[in-house]
Amino acid sequence: MGEDEGPATTGVTVQALAAVDLGPEIDGMAGRQLRMRMVTIEPGGVFGPVHDHRDRPGVVFILQGTVTDHRDGCVTEYGPGVGWPEDRQTRHWLENRGSVPVVEISIDIVRTEPPAG
Repeated sequence: MGEDEGPATTGVTVQALAAVDLGPEIDGMAGRQLRMRMVTIEPGGVFGPVHDHRDRPGVVFILQGTVTDHRDGCVTEYGPGVGWPEDRQTRHWLENRGSVPVVEISIDIVRTEPPAG
């Protein structure tokens, strides 16, 4: 594993909770969806490799456990009740170094159709 890549995903489950097609809701948002997911990272699990959020902005909120965020050479731990934005500058990978599953709610805007052109 290269330092710029991060480890591969392991011990992660993702459950779709809700989604809204944004095309009919907001002019200019055709082909995009607002989605909400519950992500569980088991102890020792990794949500990787390094990924970015360009063209996929979102927010995350931790319900349970402590997640370790590896971003720009910095390591930050987020516990229950804490959230953070994931914007176009976000490039990171996550891991669970704890002994209980991390459960987080992830809400983002994703492209459901390729860009026109």
